[in-house]
Amino acid sequence: MVLLKSIPKLDKFIKNKDFEPYSNKLLTKIAKKTINELRESILKNECSEINEEVLVQKTIKEYKNLTNASLRTLINATGVIVHTNLGRSLISENTFEKVKNIVCSYNNLEYDVKNGHRGERYTHISKIICELLGCEDVLIVNNNASAVFLILNTFAKDKEVIVSRGELVEIGGSFRVPEVMKQSGAILKEVGATNKTHLYDYIDNINENTSMLMKVHKSNYSIEGFTSEISNEELVTLASEKDLIDYYDMGSGHLVDLPYNLDLAEPSVLKLMKNKPSLLSFSGDKLLGSVQAGIIVGKKELIQKLKKNQLLRMLRVDKITLAILEENIKSILIDKKEEIPTLNMLFTSTDILEKRALYVQDQLKDLAQTEVLKTQTVIGGGTTPNKKIPSIALSLSFKNYKENKIEKLLRAAGIIGRIENDHFLLDFRAIKENELDTLINIIKKVINE
Repeated sequence: MVLLKSIPKLDKFIKNKDFEPYSNKLLTKIAKKTINELRESILKNECSEINEEVLVQKTIKEYKNLTNASLRTLINATGVIVHTNLGRSLISENTFEKVKNIVCSYNNLEYDVKNGHRGERYTHISKIICELLGCEDVLIVNNNASAVFLILNTFAKDKEVIVSRGELVEIGGSFRVPEVMKQSGAILKEVGATNKTHLYDYIDNINENTSMLMKVHKSNYSIEGFTSEISNEELVTLASEKDLIDYYDMGSGHLVDLPYNLDLAEPSVLKLMKNKPSLLSFSGDKLLGSVQAGIIVGKKELIQKLKKNQLLRMLRVDKITLAILEENIKSILIDKKEEIPTLNMLFTSTDILEKRALYVQDQLKDLAQTEVLKTQTVIGGGTTPNKKIPSIALSLSFKNYKENKIEKLLRAAGIIGRIENDHFLLDFRAIKENELDTLINIIKKVINE
């Protein structure tokens, strides 16, 4: 019990000079916990001495663990441009600077300056998107899953929605189209077979309770071989003839012509809008290369009904999303796709990537075994399923470590690479040019530790 009497008193303990830089309120809470843990350890005969300096450092460590930001920057050397686990699309510093003044100030998010009364937040972006896509109206929600849910809940609650059996998609996190439809109140009507769906499959299943003909883009898989599906144009025409709503859940629609013949795998929003669909939705943070958002475009009367759904209050986006999205759409409208990092990375030639890899190789020549390799990667983010694009990678080895250990060491230091054919690779497709020296310095530090 002598040790128990030696436990520091809380009021005196927190006056230690090493605690001066820290918040007294939070520090007191942590210190109390630290002292209580010490008391429990003594009572269990797990502690034979008290070192106050150790207690101080333990308290400071816990303080820093709580107050240090959990989110941190990483270097994406996986080659996957739209990496869902690494934050998907990047926002350029130039774009961020343009919107910084808006989001750091009071602004006209929902205020009509001209007429001096309340305005609507969606008007700020509808004009530029309507100009780009030729649509009647636009609505922005917090992601494309929200767009799907809102559309189904608004127009198909307790009514049937016809969908091809081959398009009942499951995206990341086990979110499935049938389950989203069920939660929205819509009734799923599967038609066709897994590999083949014909126009007559839709026609034969239309009845008095049918509300919508829905098409879902196969964003993360493909069906090959003996297959067929109806086009969006056919769906739009049929819906018009039957006085129904047609809706295309595109998932990861793009607004520019893609390289490497990727347009064959991923439909273009611009081309599909020529069919004048009732409703169409796609993601803001995938091939568009902007912030997380669900972009709904289509007929004005339908968009207006979506805006009146009370669920929109829970799904709407804030000023930061709208400001950045507007800037990125503007870049596409004026043909400056290089201002959007996702598109800039996608269009960077392998010759440029090779020069960057050679530069890094030269800086590491005395420290590691390296080899510049031609490789392939994917765009990621549930886009262009099973389609690969060319890239350049640097095979990296040092200290006779196995590739798994190298991967672990660099991952801990903030570099996320990949292992391929028993080699650790740094793929340069998604490494920004201004990250090269940082990449080199981190690798050197890891090697020299």
